Amino acid sequence: MAPWEIDELIPHRPPFLLVSEVTQLEPGVMAKGRWQLTGDESFFAGHFPGRPTLPGVLMVESLAQLGAAAVLADGRFAGKLPLFGGIDRARFRRQVVPGDTLELSVTLSHLSARAGRGHGEAAVGGERACEVDLLFVLATA
Repeated sequence: MAPWEIDELIPHRPPFLLVSEVTQLEPGVMAKGRWQLTGDESFFAGHFPGRPTLPGVLMVESLAQLGAAAVLADGRFAGKLPLFGGIDRARFRRQVVPGDTLELSVTLSHLSARAGRGHGEAAVGGERACEVDLLFVLATA
């Protein structure tokens, strides 16, 4: 199946849309995608001058957005909005810099009418950059 349009799956918009494309999607189960970092993103100018580095919290947010796409692609959750309920066991393994493509993968381990859990991993060139367990609640949009 062809890639999905991220802006058709989740409500986020630039400058806070942190997924460039969804490459694989099984609604309510898992999603894979990418975030292409061009270096033109405004946060690189201040994080850090002379050594631009993607903030870890934005890696976690990109994984959460991809997870939201997997949730909202499931028709049972139409009209819902996944919101952070918690972030557990976040680990950052590698620096991510302008020009890198962040390869994203999220698997949902629990999904109910009110909340869910998932595990996300982000990598660059096959080398893990971040992993995190995500908790979310489903609010009415």
